[in-house]
Amino acid sequence: MELSINSECFHKAISEVSKAVSLKTPFPILTGIKITAEEDALVLIGSNSDLIIEKKIPLTIDGARVLEVKQTGSVVVTAKYISEIVKKLPGDIHVKADGKQLITLQSGEIITSLKGFPSEEYPNMPVIDESSPIRIPGTELLEMIKQTAFAVAKNESRPVLTGVNLFFKENHLTCAATNSHRLALRELKIDSNIRGSFIIPSTSLNELVKLIPGETEIIHIFLSDSYIVFKTADSSLFSRLIEGNYPNVSALIPKDSKTVITLDTKQFLKGIDRACLFASEWKNNNVHLEIINGTRLKISSTSSEIGRIEETQPFKNIEGGSELSISLDANFMIDSLKAIKEEEINVSFGGSMKPVLIEPVRNPSCLHLISPVRSY
Repeated sequence: MELSINSECFHKAISEVSKAVSLKTPFPILTGIKITAEEDALVLIGSNSDLIIEKKIPLTIDGARVLEVKQTGSVVVTAKYISEIVKKLPGDIHVKADGKQLITLQSGEIITSLKGFPSEEYPNMPVIDESSPIRIPGTELLEMIKQTAFAVAKNESRPVLTGVNLFFKENHLTCAATNSHRLALRELKIDSNIRGSFIIPSTSLNELVKLIPGETEIIHIFLSDSYIVFKTADSSLFSRLIEGNYPNVSALIPKDSKTVITLDTKQFLKGIDRACLFASEWKNNNVHLEIINGTRLKISSTSSEIGRIEETQPFKNIEGGSELSISLDANFMIDSLKAIKEEEINVSFGGSMKPVLIEPVRNPSCLHLISPVRSY
């Protein structure tokens, strides 16, 4: 294998695939990146077997030559060292690998040699049927992930809840995440006849958001029994699926409510954030909501050691009863409100110990559900 490559492009690709490389693995070869020189591209792969990231560097980018392949071939090199070396090399880099798994990188007067692993010992990529891809606009898919993945469970006691559920039915995709105390759900119309429920680790989806540029027009999705694959023209992310049955979250959504108020999203978010100044001293990080005189919403929190903070905000509309007193986890509220792009929200209350439903005004495709906590 022999090639010349732009150092910036090379380092960027190495950094991206390194996100899938584990330094703590019983298999030394998985600490490495597989680098394959093809006639028309350089392909880099990082893997920890559960997550695989593949990046292709073409010969030209935006009309500028960034790669010249003189001899095809492949080698596996330790991710940590090649990343540090390439980051510190100026200008174009000449890369050469011999048949003894020794890779040499030269930039000007600087020459570095690294011992590699035999590329044939690197695990094979999962076999995926690519005949019927699901095509989703990149901006829509990435936004769905950002609006839901934060709500997954952080502990492993119920593994299925550490993932995000993608539920496909004809021309429709539902994306849901819950930790049993809150729920984030987003729906999207798609052009696909695929049916099925798939649970993807939130860590994989968070890496996807970092890997794929926000302006990407189309992301292709491929599914198998064990893996889901997200592909663009030059990037691929393979994620192992989480086994198990995801809870029926649609049954959790309340069908009616006692009180619905309409609020300014940013103003409400700032109010909850201010209440967190004292709420953070509380073990449950609670804030208290109360309707005052049927016209305003009081937001408050109390710390026995520090003091109390409260404010009132006008709401734009109210439907139903005007009696409300409920305590909620402030962090859950902030996460949900930050994920909502619309200027106004409807907040629905069913009672002091019933979940609170947050929905953007005029956007039924997105909702958040937060369970209350016991009042202080």
